[in-house]
Amino acid sequence: TDEQAKEWFDFGGINKSAARFDFKKLQNLSGQHIAAGDDAALLQEILAYREKSDMAPLSDEMAAGLGRALYCVKDRAKTFGELIDKARFILVQRPLEIEEKAQKQLNSVSHSILEILTPQLHNVTWSREALEALVNQAAEAHEVGFGKVAGPLRAALAGQSVTPSVIDMMLVLGRDESVARLNDAKAQCHD
Repeated sequence: TDEQAKEWFDFGGINKSAARFDFKKLQNLSGQHIAAGDDAALLQEILAYREKSDMAPLSDEMAAGLGRALYCVKDRAKTFGELIDKARFILVQRPLEIEEKAQKQLNSVSHSILEILTPQLHNVTWSREALEALVNQAAEAHEVGFGKVAGPLRAALAGQSVTPSVIDMMLVLGRDESVARLNDAKAQCHD
């Protein structure tokens, strides 16, 4: 409101030094706005940003997917560009182009993990708790930590090594797309 602005921006903080525009503070403020934003309103802002930035328009299906993904990507994004990068996993079509660092996660060990895990995804209840339990069981069965299972899942689901949580990605992508991406990745596993 005007009253808040007058209170926040009074002349008490003005001194003789030259004014500087602080981009880090602006990014921090932008990140707070993004994190606190209503998902539906934020989606409309992102779509407008994409249009103004001459980015390719999103199909209705991709826009809906981006809307579903906002809960798991908006808290760590400071700009709309960062947010779009973090949501890349929902904005790309199969077959995924897997970045080099993520490709290293797809080896013979991860192939056996994906080979066992993928069919189980057909029958599991599609909820956070059930998916976490299933991935943890796969890790225990292969006597590895959760991270050793999450790495190949990240590569398979997003084609990247830095992503939102694998459980969040599976929930956003849905059962059919998640299973299809895991099947695609099994074919790319190497020794």
